[in-house]
Parts: sequence; structure tokens; C-alpha cells
Amino acid sequence: MGTYKLENEKLVVKVADHGAELISIYDKKEERELIWQADPQYWNRHAPILFPNVGKHYQGVYRYEGKEYPAGQHGFARDKEFIQVGGEETWVTHRLCADEETRTNYPFDFCLEVTHRLEGDRLHVEWKVENQGENTMYFTIGGHPAFRLPIIPGTEFEDYFLRFEEHVDRFNYVLLDLESGTAMPEQRRPMALHQHCFRLRKEMFNKDALIFDEGQVQWVALALPDGSPYVALESRDLPNFGIWSKPGAPYVCLEPWCGRCDNQGFTGEISEKPGINTLKTGEIFEKSYDIIVYPVK
Repeated sequence: MGTYKLENEKLVVKVADHGAELISIYDKKEERELIWQADPQYWNRHAPILFPNVGKHYQGVYRYEGKEYPAGQHGFARDKEFIQVGGEETWVTHRLCADEETRTNYPFDFCLEVTHRLEGDRLHVEWKVENQGENTMYFTIGGHPAFRLPIIPGTEFEDYFLRFEEHVDRFNYVLLDLESGTAMPEQRRPMALHQHCFRLRKEMFNKDALIFDEGQVQWVALALPDGSPYVALESRDLPNFGIWSKPGAPYVCLEPWCGRCDNQGFTGEISEKPGINTLKTGEIFEKSYDIIVYPVK
């Protein structure tokens, strides 16, 4: 598996050609790795890209022009070999375009580029999707970075917090129907914060991910036991966000999405799916998010 290293005065970042996956963010000052290192005992990935679908389609299929197409959870891009098409000391761009294999279950001529760009204590992750075909294409896209936690020796998972922006004091979220792996938006649940924080609990992911719609989460950090952030994810113009961990695992995923899994029971055409992204012939979609590393006070 080929990898590309980015480095500046603060961070060392590694990105794999396989899946254009971020596999390491090393904080040089604190001498610690921030990204989950894919221990298969819990979860054998680091930070996969989710394309052309985030999560699951109801009953594992979607419908396009009256035909059903099977689709696995989170799409196929994370398991494909991308090509490096550019890079310097602090940035790299990977590309994946449609081929005979992808067209079997995803009948669109796309080109996806993922750029990782290091700037100070920030890693910018940029997505660019182009429709190179003759038909309108439909997709969702997301990030799935997992961060190590606990990060300080002698501390426990439940010593840490989710920290949100200071103007926020509550959210609502939806859960997944565990049988189908699809969302139940009619069953919204409240999340009340204390001083902008929510203490992590091992059981909070017993029903899989917490899903935040309607652009509620624009910035969220993993915070140390004293409440100070050590890593954050900022996604200012993405409408959906997921927070997940495998129960009992030593990591938390902060997941910025543009579109998400189907709602439970959805059997319409993919063009009718709530939150679907649409590109006409020749159009380009561009979105990004940032991972921010904070100094320990």
C-alpha cells in the first residue's frame, strides 16, 4: 500500500493511496498519534471516505430509473485504489474515476478527487466530484475519521467530553433502526449540554451512531478531562454529522457528511431521497472539512 507523507513544523500526516484514506496525524510537540490505528479487534479502518453513499440504503438497494442496484454500507470508494495526481510537502491529491467495475452497481461516470492539505495546526480535507457522464448523477459523501481516546495515560474513556461551540446548549439527534441500519428521523432525541460539553459514556453508542441533521453540528472537539479540546472537526457547510464508536472501543469517530443513510422504509427513486446530492453533466461538487489539533495547556 503506497502512502504519502505531509509535514510542517507542527504535524506529520500520512495518507494512503488505498481509499485515499488518512491514516496518521502525529502531533510533534506532544509526541502522540491522534488517528485510530485500525486495530482489527475493534475496527480495521482509520478515516475512510464514504462515497457514493453514506451509510446504508434501505434493504441494501437503491432505485434508479426503475431498476434496483445493490449497494454496500458506505459505498465502494474506501476500498478502491486511488491515483496520486499531485502533491508537495504539505498537500496531496488523489483521484478515483468510474470504471467497468463501479458502473456495474453505480451507473454514473464520475471523477472523485480528495485533497489533504496541511496548514499550521489544521488539516484541510477537500472533496471534488465531477459528473463526466451524460446523465444526472446522484450521491452522498462523507468523512469518517476516528480519533484515539483516551489520549493521556492513566485516564479512561468516560473522563473525556464532546465539546461544542459556546453559543450551543442543546441538540437533537436521531438513531438508526438496528435491523435495517437506516435512520428513524421521526424519533428525535434531545442532547442537553453542560457548559457546552457532553461527557462521553460507554453505553451512548449501544444503538450505533448519533445522527445530527439540519447543519446542527458545525464544530465539535474531543476534550480532555479538564474540558480543553485536543482535536476538533470543523465542517461549516455540511448538513449532516455523525458521532460513533464501537461500544467499548478506544476511539471516537467525528463524521462530517453531505447526505446520509436512507430513512427507514424509503423505497423511492434515488432522485427523491432526502438530502441527495445532484450533479448534471459537466457539473462539479466541492466541499471540505478541517481537522484541528490544539496545544495542551
